[in-house]
Amino acid sequence: MRSRLLSATLLGLFLNFHDLKAQNTVSDDKKMEWFRNAKLGIFIHWGIYSVDGISESWSFFNNYINYDHYMKQLGGFSASRYQPDYWAEIIKSSGARYTVITTRHHDGVSLWNSNAKHAITISKNALAKRDVLTPFISELKKAGLKTGLYYSLPDWSHPDYDINTRTKKRYEIKSEPKRWQSYIHYYQAQLNELLSLYQPDLFWFDGDWEHTPEEWNTSGTKEILKKYNPGIIINSRLDQHGDYETPEQGIPVTPPKSKYWELCYTINDSWGYQPFDSNYKTPNMIIRTLADVISMGGNLLLDIGPKADGTIPAEQAEVLKALGRWISKNSGAVYGTRQGLPFENYKGKSAISENKKSVFLYLDHAKDFDKIYGLSTRPLSAKIVGEDTQVSFDLSKNKVLTLHLSDIKFDRDVTVVQITFQNPPVFLTGGFQKEKRSLSEILENNNTGLAVYDLASDLHHGNNLLDNSGLTNDGMDMNIQKTKHTNPETLAWISKHAEALYETGKGLPDGHYPGMSALSRDRQTLYLFVEGSPTGPIALKGIKNGISRIRIVGNGTLLSHKVYNKLYWSDRPGIIYIDIPKEKLDKNLTVIAVLLDKPVALYREEVGAIESNL
Repeated sequence: MRSRLLSATLLGLFLNFHDLKAQNTVSDDKKMEWFRNAKLGIFIHWGIYSVDGISESWSFFNNYINYDHYMKQLGGFSASRYQPDYWAEIIKSSGARYTVITTRHHDGVSLWNSNAKHAITISKNALAKRDVLTPFISELKKAGLKTGLYYSLPDWSHPDYDINTRTKKRYEIKSEPKRWQSYIHYYQAQLNELLSLYQPDLFWFDGDWEHTPEEWNTSGTKEILKKYNPGIIINSRLDQHGDYETPEQGIPVTPPKSKYWELCYTINDSWGYQPFDSNYKTPNMIIRTLADVISMGGNLLLDIGPKADGTIPAEQAEVLKALGRWISKNSGAVYGTRQGLPFENYKGKSAISENKKSVFLYLDHAKDFDKIYGLSTRPLSAKIVGEDTQVSFDLSKNKVLTLHLSDIKFDRDVTVVQITFQNPPVFLTGGFQKEKRSLSEILENNNTGLAVYDLASDLHHGNNLLDNSGLTNDGMDMNIQKTKHTNPETLAWISKHAEALYETGKGLPDGHYPGMSALSRDRQTLYLFVEGSPTGPIALKGIKNGISRIRIVGNGTLLSHKVYNKLYWSDRPGIIYIDIPKEKLDKNLTVIAVLLDKPVALYREEVGAIESNL
């Protein structure tokens, strides 16, 4: 009885778990409210690096080109087709609630007409000969969008900054402290300009890793920010003074520890415009990434890189429009939501409404049913968001909610199911007893889809019902005990997929794959159970291994895969996307075998800022 009491928790208590851990004050919570509810922001990297389409600042810092060559791009930055009103319009129509724009990157080139000593500006030094930041901020405010300003603490161009490139330093701070203080005065003077001109809601710092908080005088900088706006939000890269975490590029496997966080993420592989970077993620991938981030309680800050003439590349505009379509349809399941259900309760992406009376499920597969475990409260209703189509459901005595979806019209990207309760529902968490069915019971189920789902679910949790059952490794000559009620279709499915069921064990922990999985005895083959028909390629996160081969179990079809957001110099793995031809999907449950180069190695560390770009 004691263990049962310990395992039963209110969903509301679970949802407030992170709140109890956080050290934020009530005023902090009020300040962060708009940010927490926004869910989508648009990042803009725009600067002279778009002229030649090279890495912003890093290209000369890493000595790929020399400094003079890099700065010649000032003569090509025209902004001749720049339409700040269109920028604001397309950003707002994407569903974003805020924007962060690079006012000055590490190269020291300022987009506004800065009067700080030694400032290099677009209005004075570039072909455009005008302040390009002010009109955009004006349009943002007209559109009702929150204003975020990116500002690089380092300025590798400034004569009083100590670092110039990876291999060249101007001086040592301890030897020339007055010179360093001159730089501090310069950058804080620029902050004063930005704050007085634009009254930003958010300040997004970068580059703090190059010096200590004391050297940056971060406490003094925070005082400057607070003087202009006591409620200003600061990202985590003003060391020791930030309000929220900013993991970069890699979608976290598990939610960051901070109560507030934001994934900054590129549409292709680049921050600024690069004409030969065609490795774009599809709109479907980006929408599913947003759903993933929402389910972990964070925001997505999606980056675009305009061209030197001020136009937004068509591929990037397409993604913004696709986001707008999806968010407009599902706005109630996006804004103001909170972190979703634990993986043990739901093998997928989910979120909770702010009043805790609705659970949202984000389905990126068209399928006949879905299950939630450990639910002690009967829902009032279930429906498809944006369609108002009612969803029928059953709640079993084992506290398993089954949603019946066979007659549902699925969205081309992500379908959202809203399950509504009269009061915040009660869920069991922490090793509760799941459905307990014998192999014979499962085999006698007339619904093959439900039967094989239950087999996979048990296997995922480490309970292989087919061990010592008479199953053979190739599915031939099986001696599985049958009765007159045994479903032959289920037996045929088991025979076809025997490889994934024979002496296999517990699958991946939460966060790596939004579904059920299993591992071979040598832990070198990962089996993914794919429900229904995916709307796009299935995704794997946090797999450190190299991949030797991917195939469909039971028919041998070889599958290709593509890795996004893998930085070659970092041990942080990218996201593995696997396309499955629709004609090769199993009508009951498809199984994918991923052969790894060695026993599975998982990356579950926190994803932070990228402090190098070699």
